[in-house]
Amino acid sequence: MKSNFLSLQLIRFMRRQHIGIFLLALLLPFLTSYSDSSYAAEKTSWVVYYSDRAALEELIKYDLLVFDSEVHPPLDPLTDRDKILLGYISLGEVEDYRYYFNDVKSDGILLQENKNWKGSYFADIRSRLWVSRVIEQMIPDILRRGFDGLFIDTLDNPIYLENEDPEKYRGMKDAAVRLVRSIRLHYPSIKIMINRAYEILPEVGLYIDMVLGESMFTDYDFEKKSYYVVPIYRYQSQVNLLKDVKKRMPHLKIFTLDYWETSDISGIVRIYKEQRANGFEPYVATIELDRIVSEPK
Repeated sequence: MKSNFLSLQLIRFMRRQHIGIFLLALLLPFLTSYSDSSYAAEKTSWVVYYSDRAALEELIKYDLLVFDSEVHPPLDPLTDRDKILLGYISLGEVEDYRYYFNDVKSDGILLQENKNWKGSYFADIRSRLWVSRVIEQMIPDILRRGFDGLFIDTLDNPIYLENEDPEKYRGMKDAAVRLVRSIRLHYPSIKIMINRAYEILPEVGLYIDMVLGESMFTDYDFEKKSYYVVPIYRYQSQVNLLKDVKKRMPHLKIFTLDYWETSDISGIVRIYKEQRANGFEPYVATIELDRIVSEPK
């Protein structure tokens, strides 16, 4: 906490002295990683839950909780117990039920619909209108609710789009990097977890606190509507990548989220055992993420 305070004061000083944003960007990663080094070594039980029906008794078992930023349980009872609370923010696509959807649509930056999630549309994150909305509206709204930081989702999407059509979507990857760095520059003391976005981790890892490896060991097939074990080559490549990231950036804490059928207790136990052996902090859930699935004892 103290080093976060010092980081914030230094940033304010640099702004008052009109020291360039480039120099600030160079210094900030060192301040951020230093302040979080002790947290990275702690064991952390965690949960991701996108509903508001869970009882407090279910929630207080966890050290870190990721909630939907609009529909969530009361935060004050958890804050009073020193829980870390992260609010969901989608940076690569926009769902049609979000309060800002029509405004974003009017901005003309929505692209095609995500075929796996009906009603959710890719966003052109190269747009300055999108960056301004994220920095000046969406994040302040989340933090005002009482969250300690952000769970950043869907940044894989702009990277995917550029890989699929490099000409049409040129600059999407660079825009994703700039957006994460801009968030940290504007909000130096909040906690930030990013979901996957593996391609940009070398460039943004020093600006965040946590990485989530989603669907690493097990996943869900939307066409077959069933859970499955990820092919070994795909799984092992993610493990190796995240271990390398952790080695290069020791301040980062690595979490995993795998999906599995809740009736298969032995399968869930296997997933927890596998991910802990990798040195990661696991959670196993259903694909809907609308219920808390307790780890089997």
